[in-house]
Amino acid sequence: MSQVSIREKGEIMMRKYKRYCKTLKLVNDPQLIQEYKDLHKKGAVWPEVTEGMKKVGILDMEIYLSGTTLFMIMDTKPDFDHDRALSELAERPRQKEWEALVSKYQRAVPGSSAKEKWKLMEQIFKMD
Repeated sequence: MSQVSIREKGEIMMRKYKRYCKTLKLVNDPQLIQEYKDLHKKGAVWPEVTEGMKKVGILDMEIYLSGTTLFMIMDTKPDFDHDRALSELAERPRQKEWEALVSKYQRAVPGSSAKEKWKLMEQIFKMD
């Protein structure tokens, strides 16, 4: 469990959360990679997708790109059940449509859910 300081209305509050880091490979095609980046620009991800993430307990998500490798940081509520929440998310209609849309850019089995495509990473270091 991690903590972060959050400044709200001049007060510093400590908020606890779980953090998950994941990785996924993209198809090695510069045009497709650019299209994938465009789909993830601020405001481009369908609101039903981000709302679905929030409803299952995802507090924040960031995705980074290096070459064809994606790296995701996903912060969740402290009581987040990863398997249950991602299974629930996968059943949401717009999430299924989103996964179908982005699948052409990702090196994954067609029809895979986000839970199946994004591989959890093992934390091997944390600064004291």
